[in-house]
Parts: sequence; C-alpha cells; structure tokens
Amino acid sequence: MSDKAINAANQQGSLRDPSETTRQAPSIKAYLLGALHDGTFSSNKRFRISQIGTDWLKILQGLFRKLGYNSCIYSREGKYRKVYMLETLANFLDFNFNPLELETEEEKISYIKGFFDAKGGIPKNEKARFYIQLVQNDKEKLEKLKVLLNDLGIETGKIHNPSRSVDPDYWRMYIPAKLQQAFLIKIANLHPRKIKTLKRRMMI
Repeated sequence: MSDKAINAANQQGSLRDPSETTRQAPSIKAYLLGALHDGTFSSNKRFRISQIGTDWLKILQGLFRKLGYNSCIYSREGKYRKVYMLETLANFLDFNFNPLELETEEEKISYIKGFFDAKGGIPKNEKARFYIQLVQNDKEKLEKLKVLLNDLGIETGKIHNPSRSVDPDYWRMYIPAKLQQAFLIKIANLHPRKIKTLKRRMMI
C-alpha cells in the first residue's frame, strides 16, 4: 500500500476547516448520515451511536457542533463500561435516507466515508491479507452504496451473504485488491482506530 493512500486515509479532510462550515454543511451532513449506520433510535426519540472508546465519537460530536446541533457522550453501565454512546436530537438524521439523492461528488464521498468509518472492515492483524469490506444487515443499502462507488469509478465485488445459517440478514461486499488504493485515496476516513491500523499496514 502506498504512502499516498495512507496519507489520504490519515487526513480528516476539508471537513475540519471551520471557515468553510456553511459551504461544507451538505458534506458534513452526508458524512453523519453515513455514520448513522452504526446507530440506533431510542425510545425517547434520540439518535445514538455506540463505540468502544470515545475518539471517533468526539469527531462526530465536533461535526454536529459545526452544524449547530448539540450531542452528549456518556459511558454505558455494567459490563459495557468500555462502550460509549453519543446521543443527539439532530433532526436531519434519518435511517431511511436514500443516498442516491446526493447530488455532488463531494457529498457522495462524504457519505461513503461515514459509512466506511461505521461499517467498513479492514484486518487488524498485520500478518493477515489486506482487505476492505463494507457490511450491512440491509442488502438494499449496500446495493445503493455500490451504485455510489461505481459513480466514483470504484467497482466492488459481489454483494453476498457469508453464511445464511449463521445470519441470513448479514451482507457484505469487498473492494477488489486492484482498487483498494484508489478507494483509500478517494474516500479516506476519519476514524482514528482505522487510521492507526492503516498506518501499521504501510510496512506490509
């Protein structure tokens, strides 16, 4: 994997420039809508995103703040003490959002970036063969993500279910090896844990 690909993945992108928040608001919203795939909707009508640790949640909190929305981060009780929750009432969030309605390339990239940070997979073991996968329990959402990636010139593997007997609703697709570098350069990511993993993979 090239330094260029890793540097792209290590950049938090133009989303961090506070002077352009107004211009970037659609892309920030698109990223957060993608990240929502790791979220739930509570009985008190709050959106919640859970993670082990707070690094990524703090990034999300900063993006919500740029859009003028409050959010709070707190730890879960009992045996889930290492799991933290971000909770917000941001009214633009929508689990039924159709990403095919996104108009600009920047918005499409931001949405995929958020989805990848939420539901994307890369190997943590440095000795394992490198892969990039996108997973989801809703096959239709992966099909729409596939369309977005194709629009950006990044083909994907077949959407498949690894084992219907284990989980009939679990779907995934891989980025072909020849396009992994293009994916990382084009999409990059904001998730600190994934960034650290990609840095370690530089030596492979």
